Amino acid sequence: MDPIDEITRAQAAELVDEDGDPVELDLQRGLADAGIDAFECEIGVPLTGELRDLLTYTTGIDGLLGSVDFTGRDHDVEIAEIFPSGLPIAGDGFGNFWVVDLTPERRAVAPVFFAGHDPPVILLQSPTIGHFMHEVFRMYEPPHASLATDVHEDRLFDVWRENPGVLSHAQALNSDDAKLADFAAALDDDFEIVDLRSAEIGMGFSWGRHGPKTEVRRHGYELLFAYRRPPRKAGRLRRMLG
Repeated sequence: MDPIDEITRAQAAELVDEDGDPVELDLQRGLADAGIDAFECEIGVPLTGELRDLLTYTTGIDGLLGSVDFTGRDHDVEIAEIFPSGLPIAGDGFGNFWVVDLTPERRAVAPVFFAGHDPPVILLQSPTIGHFMHEVFRMYEPPHASLATDVHEDRLFDVWRENPGVLSHAQALNSDDAKLADFAAALDDDFEIVDLRSAEIGMGFSWGRHGPKTEVRRHGYELLFAYRRPPRKAGRLRRMLG
């Protein structure tokens, strides 16, 4: 799905919110090639081909979600330990964001993740920005069925409650998957590991599983993540005997 095609299609449609009120899209002006090159230098990693094309068309859209800014400048979010070069392109107005997982590798597209804080989870939202925009616009088209809504309102609680796909340190260390085993070898056994390399939409992990100070690691730019279980506190009797 091409994001520009999705925007053009949405402009021609009659978008309404769930209350039936019309939604007007206000597109911000795009950037010239020199401006896109300067922006790429500013963020320090290559833009995807998809994002470069999109930025020539528009840098953001008013009227959707809380905000949509494809430069990320309007979005204040610090999650460098999870997305070292992540670009937040949309927010819901309540402290949750959708982040493009940019990397030093020059690629045609990059996945979009939902980064929530209540509960504190990271979920795969879309394989591309075009797919993400398609699902965002579906939020404003009856019957308003959208994977963006599913992730934002439902699947985050499923991941928080069930903690699916978590591997123990020993499981990862003894895996036949070399990257997974190498990641585990660099961690101590207090860490639990989540492999999102082949994740389906809505899958993810609880970055705040053990509270707001949970230590989170990522294996370079691989979609391999880990978080540390806090050490057990000694009981009163053990402290007295010690």
